[in-house]
Amino acid sequence: MTVQPIRLFGDPVLRSPAEAVVDFDKELRKLVADLTETMQEAGGAGLAAPQLGVGLRVFAFDVDDVVGHLVNPVLSFPDEEEQDGPEGCLSIPGLYFDTKRRLNVVAKGFNESGDPVQIVGTGLMARCMQHETDHLDGVLFLDKLDSDARKAAMKEIRQADWYDQEKPPTVKLSPHASPFGLGR
Repeated sequence: MTVQPIRLFGDPVLRSPAEAVVDFDKELRKLVADLTETMQEAGGAGLAAPQLGVGLRVFAFDVDDVVGHLVNPVLSFPDEEEQDGPEGCLSIPGLYFDTKRRLNVVAKGFNESGDPVQIVGTGLMARCMQHETDHLDGVLFLDKLDSDARKAAMKEIRQADWYDQEKPPTVKLSPHASPFGLGR
């Protein structure tokens, strides 16, 4: 296990959809260990493989004393309830913005050995599952903000000490827009 550098906002890998994991092997187990250790060292609730520069559909999470990972996640929502609250990202360090998400989620996928896994989450766990799955689709939580909030977020990002003025990032609308007002 090794703590890896986390890719920051503006890195193109964060905007690229990740590929499905097909080999549940030693390399995947090392990636899961690296994701978990890097996430915990950085104090995050979740970390997706693209944030380490790896284009595979896998993420680790540490929410409410539940530590785990999910490979090839697929989300479903048992109801239409929403939550709105502060959200941050290890790839956008130090900045938090109120973001609408679904309140409840059922996340299905696999563990590092290829065994089926299901996580039923509410509140922060649901937020984390959605946030990390978005990363696997090349979507950042900023994409879910309304235009005024997105402009305010970009202003704060441009003022952040980690921001690279030479490589300005793009912000796009989420492809996961729904009739329930999520994703906008």
